[in-house]
Amino acid sequence: MSRATLSRPLFLLAALAGLALAPSALARVDSEVSTPEKRHLSVEKAALVAKQVKPTVLPSTINVPFAPANFELTDAEEAAAAAAAARLLNPNGPITAQLSDHDLLVEIVAKVRPSGTANLGGRPLLMFPSRFVKIGSHFTVTYKGSDYDLELTNIDGTNFTLRYKNEQITRPIQAAQPAKSP
Repeated sequence: MSRATLSRPLFLLAALAGLALAPSALARVDSEVSTPEKRHLSVEKAALVAKQVKPTVLPSTINVPFAPANFELTDAEEAAAAAAAARLLNPNGPITAQLSDHDLLVEIVAKVRPSGTANLGGRPLLMFPSRFVKIGSHFTVTYKGSDYDLELTNIDGTNFTLRYKNEQITRPIQAAQPAKSP
């Protein structure tokens, strides 16, 4: 076969493909960009959203829930401030003495009642009805409506030692009372 005979069918095949694709190539393509009249409303809305407005200045007397007044005070300072506020409201009322950290710890520890001790991996644990506390752990005790952070510093036989701030106190572990039989 000669070259001319081979190129004729290829030419015919290319011509047929061109005719088949011609309608799609010549078809009118609509623009994906809308007309300026249609875009005008969207542009106005975008301009309103992007416009920066200075916020109004809040009065200094507003109560801010994220940083209340006296938030940085310690529990003892907060209790003293509350007592001072109570005295201002009722100047002729009884004056309550502010407890020292040690006296407060004595009162709080009287409410802490562990049920016993346990050993886990050679480490002593103080048992409470709902959990176990290991030496060095902190736990919260609520006393007279305030939360106090206590640290368990030692478990020695039947005694346990708790720390509040710089004060420590050691108390015996009270065994649970046996149930009385009828």
